[in-house]
Amino acid sequence: MSFVRTYTRPRVFAAAVLGSLVVGALLGVVARQTEAGWLTDLLDQIGSIFTTLLQIAVIPLVFTAIVVGINSLRGLGGGRTAARLGGKTVLWFAITSFIASLIGIAVGRIFDPGSGGLGGVEATAKNADKAAKSVSSWGSWDAFVKGLLPENFFKAFADGETLQVLFLALVIGAAAYSLGDRAKPFVDFTTSVFEIIQRYLGWIVRLAPLGIIGLIGAAVSNYGDALFRPLFSTTLAVYVGCLLVLFVVYPILLQFVAKVSPLKFFAKAGTAIQFAFASQSSAATLPLTRQSAVNLGVQPAYAAFATPLGSATKMDGCAAVFPAIAAIFVANLAGVSLNFWQYAGIVVVAVVGALATAGTTGWLTAFTLTTSFIGLDAKQVAIGLALIYSVNPIMDMMRTATNVAGQITVPLIVARGEGLLDDDVLNAPTDNPEHSDDGTTARQAEPAHA
Repeated sequence: MSFVRTYTRPRVFAAAVLGSLVVGALLGVVARQTEAGWLTDLLDQIGSIFTTLLQIAVIPLVFTAIVVGINSLRGLGGGRTAARLGGKTVLWFAITSFIASLIGIAVGRIFDPGSGGLGGVEATAKNADKAAKSVSSWGSWDAFVKGLLPENFFKAFADGETLQVLFLALVIGAAAYSLGDRAKPFVDFTTSVFEIIQRYLGWIVRLAPLGIIGLIGAAVSNYGDALFRPLFSTTLAVYVGCLLVLFVVYPILLQFVAKVSPLKFFAKAGTAIQFAFASQSSAATLPLTRQSAVNLGVQPAYAAFATPLGSATKMDGCAAVFPAIAAIFVANLAGVSLNFWQYAGIVVVAVVGALATAGTTGWLTAFTLTTSFIGLDAKQVAIGLALIYSVNPIMDMMRTATNVAGQITVPLIVARGEGLLDDDVLNAPTDNPEHSDDGTTARQAEPAHA
């Protein structure tokens, strides 16, 4: 199902997002300059409500999407076909993460964020406390491995443990796939729940511009110059690194591996990427991500499998570009020169640790895993993290947009290699007049067949 109606068509949605960014920033400046606490609180409340509305759907969306996605592979062949598709998808996830991490390191070395130490920038007590807690909670591989297995089914959902829910979805989805028709009632029920969640998120998409005003306005009002002066080089480095991946790496792979025009890609995937920028959540963007892949010609059955998996494990912005730059930032704050093996460690975490980035705290997990893996001092990591919290809303927009673009790019690459890319759909006009009321073309709405 597509949520890209008239309001959320690429051009209209892009204009709404850009306008909201400007309005939010201006309101934030007004609130800060006039010390209007009520306006800051209002902006913060608007942003929090929008974020909460998205978070409500994340856990059930991850579970249902992956269960439905795994079982949708039945239409593409037997178990071997499913395993091959899954293997190629994960392999390309790793390849693009490897490239993105190298770009993150290169950009980090060029911008050299944090060089010269703190330079008068001090973390707030609130952020420092939050950072110290985060480092102790997220910063070890042991904690990651232990956190993978839930104590029980319901606790994983109640506690919002995205990684555990992902694990359960993979196991239960595979079990349902193996049972065939005997599990059909369960799969049908899960599919219905998935469709309901997608419709809910379709409504939330319309609130994105309002949410952006609140998120940006509150950030500017609370932190002011901290967004643009002391931490400017770090924020700029993250944007440059992500933009290189988004507009150089992906287009090269699309043009020469997937045989897909980058212009066509951005025309049809633009709304998903823009909503990712606005929402700062790959999981919340999943329905748009999935539909974008289908609109670009990916077989719906394979898109239903690859995009949910990617929304939890394919994060080139959060888990590759960002932790590389952030690790260099922390090292510079501490006056430490990273050696070759530490840089290699950053790449290793980006490639094999992507699974740990599941959920909305992906950037935090990736950051703490990377810095602990390469042996940076925990106190300096906490200070660096406290500073990053100040600019995180700004960084997270670009990181998430990059994540989602990668989550659409990889299925296109794999689909082309497997003969699952429909060039007629790919080359169809972006605004197809044959769209139904909900924006789905009749051809795309048809069930997948082998």
